[in-house]
Amino acid sequence: MRRKQIEKHQTLREKILETIRDAILKGSLKPGERVSEPDLAERFGISRTPIREAFRQLESEGYLEVIPRKGAVVASLSERDVEEFYAIKILLEGFAARMAAENLSAKDIERLETINARLKQIAKEGDVKTFFRVHNEFHEVFIKASGNEKLYEMINQLVMRFKRLRLASLSVPGRMEISVEEHRNMIEAFRKRDGDRADNLVRHAATIGADVLIQSMSQADKAESKVASILEKIS
Repeated sequence: MRRKQIEKHQTLREKILETIRDAILKGSLKPGERVSEPDLAERFGISRTPIREAFRQLESEGYLEVIPRKGAVVASLSERDVEEFYAIKILLEGFAARMAAENLSAKDIERLETINARLKQIAKEGDVKTFFRVHNEFHEVFIKASGNEKLYEMINQLVMRFKRLRLASLSVPGRMEISVEEHRNMIEAFRKRDGDRADNLVRHAATIGADVLIQSMSQADKAESKVASILEKIS
């Protein structure tokens, strides 16, 4: 009985996580907007405990900010957030790729090819969430192969904290297809044991990820300003 209660608790927590993530990524919940514990408790028919656990998880991923006496609000994203995250990602993952080029086995490279073939199919289907999960598997293979546990931990902590940014970047039209091609080039560099090229390719991929996200954010801001201007004129 206890086990079933725990499983139900975890399932509800996952549903809450997905509901809020989706609402933020789709723009239904906007930056600065409050996410109500009572509303979610009523909607899912549950206590506030799994909701608070979900909020902590979403805060760690950069989706929410929990403010004393105000509660949870959707975290704002700025161009500076994007630039700072990707600047660190470029350095750490580039170094990991350089080290991995010396250590990856033939089996590892074969696994990278298998994962990338799957990513190509997922990109055709347009499934961003699944692409994101499998994309992480690809990067995990070569980051682990760097042979540096501390580096692996640092990258893991960083990408978890900015999961929202990475998902948003992959959601930009055409980005998944570009990512598959970037991976194909990385695999070739790994096969040739070319650490310099692997490093440069990973850095270049992260730079593109930042650029497309900033461009997308800029276009969204312009569209929002235009709508606000039109509403102001007709009010």
